[in-house]
Amino acid sequence: MKAILFLLLTGAVFAAEAPLLKDDFSALNSAQRRAARGEWKFAEGSATCTQDDALFKKNKDHGPILFYDLNYTDALIQFAVKPDEANKMIVFTANGAEGHVFRLVFTPTGMGVRAFPPEEKDHKSIALGNEKAVVLKPGAWTKVSVELRGTKATVKVGDFTKTYEHASIARAKVNLSVGFSYGTVGVTELVVDK
Repeated sequence: MKAILFLLLTGAVFAAEAPLLKDDFSALNSAQRRAARGEWKFAEGSATCTQDDALFKKNKDHGPILFYDLNYTDALIQFAVKPDEANKMIVFTANGAEGHVFRLVFTPTGMGVRAFPPEEKDHKSIALGNEKAVVLKPGAWTKVSVELRGTKATVKVGDFTKTYEHASIARAKVNLSVGFSYGTVGVTELVVDK
């Protein structure tokens, strides 16, 4: 009887811990991943791409991107990124069926945090924060964590942690993405938990 109870409890713990999404980048293709706007390479547990300037112009100044189709409202999204010296921007976005919901924008001058209220015309964003101290180091992996819970987003980048709040964050999401402009960027350790 004790053995059965132990197995049931252990199974429940493991079932509760299963992530909504985990990309170890070991496979070229994934049912939930769409790699676009560049020639992505998947090796040694990471995805890497170098911007093709002709594709960048063809895509209206939008660079390489990894999309993940996933229905969620609240989630903990974790990944690590590694830009090179030529990189000018890395963007993480949580998207709803009607468009963008929440975004982080990393540039050499800091990190911008944005929300996209659905009532805004032309789907314009509003700034929730401009964190000049949060700069990604070229050539180094930096861990990023975005926890979306109700109207709040807790962002962790390296040693930086801050919570932002806006009503639009609580909307249902249908995918997430990590994209960039210029240079070469690596992405690894992408996991989404409830």
